[in-house]
Amino acid sequence: MKTWVTKGLELLTSSLDPPQHELNEIDWKVALSGDSKRLSEHLCAFANYPGGGYLAFGVGNDGSLSGLSTVDLEQISIKITNLGRDAVEPPLQLDHEAVNFRGVNILIIHIPESSMKPVRKRNHAIDDTSIRSGGTTRRASRQEIAYMMLHSETPRWENLHASLLTTESELQNALRIDPIIAMLDQPIPGVETERIKWMADSGFIVLHPSGGGYVTNLGAITAATDLRNFPTLAEKSVRVIVYDGPNKLKALSDTSGWRGYALAFENLLNFVCNKLPKSEVIEKALRETVPLYPRVALREIIANAIIHQDFTISGSRPLIEIYDDRVEISNPGKLLPSKTIERIIGTQPESRNERLARAFRMYKICEQRGSGLLRAAVQIEEYGLPPIKFEESSNHFKVTLSAPRSFAQMSAAERLNTCYQHTQLKYCSNSVMTNKSLRERLKMPEKQRSMVSRLIQEAVDNNLIAPANPENASRKYTEYIPAWAAHS
Repeated sequence: MKTWVTKGLELLTSSLDPPQHELNEIDWKVALSGDSKRLSEHLCAFANYPGGGYLAFGVGNDGSLSGLSTVDLEQISIKITNLGRDAVEPPLQLDHEAVNFRGVNILIIHIPESSMKPVRKRNHAIDDTSIRSGGTTRRASRQEIAYMMLHSETPRWENLHASLLTTESELQNALRIDPIIAMLDQPIPGVETERIKWMADSGFIVLHPSGGGYVTNLGAITAATDLRNFPTLAEKSVRVIVYDGPNKLKALSDTSGWRGYALAFENLLNFVCNKLPKSEVIEKALRETVPLYPRVALREIIANAIIHQDFTISGSRPLIEIYDDRVEISNPGKLLPSKTIERIIGTQPESRNERLARAFRMYKICEQRGSGLLRAAVQIEEYGLPPIKFEESSNHFKVTLSAPRSFAQMSAAERLNTCYQHTQLKYCSNSVMTNKSLRERLKMPEKQRSMVSRLIQEAVDNNLIAPANPENASRKYTEYIPAWAAHS
């Protein structure tokens, strides 16, 4: 018997035992009423009540057991299910069960508590809703509505269902959790019930009171054995395109991965690194092939693209495009309103997909302290590459890493951005930028000091950087910080 049915029958028994009285958790109904409005109010009241509640059909107002015919059972269950789906908002997922109780057939309807409150009749104002009080359904007061709103939870994308109701065995087949548990350095449960419990506790599945459950978006996008088994997520697989040359005219390969992000991340990173151009260096008389781009920077930027994407944008996915002279990593969605491109390096972590971000940090896939882009930028400087380029459009965000170029080969915009990012990194390290530090960043000798001085002055004129100590009259030894830091 379903767990909720057992509880419902216990409540019904308690309400019918002398002295008979209806409870806040259960309401007696002798038969199906023609008053859909009142039935909808009952559904709202139970959905707003802590723990939810039950309708018991086949029980008279005086507590007598009248019972229901087979036709009545079917008609009532269809009617109530339709009301829960179409007559209230947000819609309710109801369950029902016909049971023989004390020799008669009755119908128990389970109305679970809604995480989004207040539940109200569709197209009605938010203050037009009902609650349970004293064993009856009545209109909620303004204070009660305020309390419900205070304890309401807006559903996050990660918590929504990615699958239909399925069996526990099918839940385990849909997800591969052993590698995830290994990332957490936890013992892998061998008993099915323990594995199901771990999946539920981790938010990968939501168990249904009647048995089985649903795979959540978090579970599928993290640990799916095949994302194509989840129609709404198949288009979210990471796509990697390798081009022949500096443009899109000819693609050498176009590959998409179909496993969950956490399962596939290391393979994805290895795949991208293997497709990138390499450079040869001679060290200790030996020729050695080295990566053109730092792996640490690629890891953090790819992880950011996956974590911070806007999953509500359909037809778009994380995309990694490899050209001869650059790598472009883009994801659906703009920056959050609290973020700007100018301040994106070194700011506090924030994500529209907080549970996914927290999971990736727990799995040690990305940086735990929100300093991922900072680490990436430091690596870019150490490799002597042009600065990281950030771009935002109406529906996507793109990060570009460029192949090595000398100061003379850089565009004017790249030179300014190099100066600005170097100043940011120094400031985030509790230091300052100087002509000497910028020359070292650009690998330029002392004799080119004047050229670097002109670049610094241009950055000041463009309000990108500012003197850390404006009173210092000597430009030769002036120290610089980001302009926003000088104004804060």
